[in-house]
Amino acid sequence: MRCSVSTGGRRAFHASPSRAVLYPKADQKTFTEAISAKDRITVVDFYADWCGPCHQLSPVIEKLTSDPNKSGSGLPFDLVKVDTDSDDGQALGATYKVRALPTVVAFRDGAPISQFVGALPEVGVQKFLSGL
Repeated sequence: MRCSVSTGGRRAFHASPSRAVLYPKADQKTFTEAISAKDRITVVDFYADWCGPCHQLSPVIEKLTSDPNKSGSGLPFDLVKVDTDSDDGQALGATYKVRALPTVVAFRDGAPISQFVGALPEVGVQKFLSGL
């Protein structure tokens, strides 16, 4: 939070959106809390350790969702990584109909708003994020 003084001698406080949060290997509880966050876009990366394209996408999506990057709507990003080989990851993958890896789903206020499947190049991921 920063403070500024206006011409009238009053101080005004301005809150900056908090930094992007990375939730690696999220469980069901962490996933639910993260996607329910207000005034943020939560990007969920469904992956598996054995998945080659997942390893290609991971550093790209981590870079592009980190501070100071924001969505096209101006909202900051949080990144949730869900390992589909875990019990919670399998359940979440089934809930959101994940059929191929990697699958990335964006959420706002708890609801999915967009998704893509496959390891897009950086330009493709950037285009996806700017459309949110």
